[in-house]
Amino acid sequence: MGSIHDGAKPIYPVKTPVFHHSLVTDDSDALKFHAASSLQLQQGLSYQEAASSSSYLITSPYNQEGHLLDLHTLEPSSQLLAKALTVLKPTRSDYATAEYVESFNWQLVMDVLRDLATVECYEWKRQSFHVVTFRSVLLPTADPGWLTELDSHSHEEATASGGLLKYWFGTKDEELRNLATCIWRSREDARRGGLGPWHRKAIAAARDLYQKIEFRTLKLVIADGVERWDMVDEKNAA
Repeated sequence: MGSIHDGAKPIYPVKTPVFHHSLVTDDSDALKFHAASSLQLQQGLSYQEAASSSSYLITSPYNQEGHLLDLHTLEPSSQLLAKALTVLKPTRSDYATAEYVESFNWQLVMDVLRDLATVECYEWKRQSFHVVTFRSVLLPTADPGWLTELDSHSHEEATASGGLLKYWFGTKDEELRNLATCIWRSREDARRGGLGPWHRKAIAAARDLYQKIEFRTLKLVIADGVERWDMVDEKNAA
């Protein structure tokens, strides 16, 4: 599957569109904890053509314009993974402190990815993706409105920059602990995605919002045919 170029950015065809985002809830809890964005996935049934289709995918707890991923900006493998990641949701309530891989339904994501590749007759070859985890403990005095504004605008920046396949964040627990995570097409995409003014504002505001912040970078490696997958610490990855 080739691409055409619009200026400096390639535009890729989307073999299977998704249902229009307006047909899916904008309730953030449904998007975070019940994988509501997976309702955009089309299964190839003829009667589904009656519903509105689009190339814009819900990839975060924000189902609004400016937060949607345009699948035309991604090559086929990243399109498929972004679609598969719509089923991602936590499998335990202590995700803020539990082991990252064990906190989500990663195997289901891979099963869906394999199925989507089969439907599109796409031969999946070994590929790796860049994962960032952000564990935090909020200050009791943190302004939730300012926190939400920073997060929302930063996500819009990252989405516009390109290559952000998934952004997920939880809800703080009783001890004000939380987890957020991003899955990027590449480390370079992640670097560019963090260069905007709202990311700089978020960094500057950290001392007024958080008691503790812990970043970690991982590599998601998906083998040929999606037969195996692994999540490894990036500094130890080959």
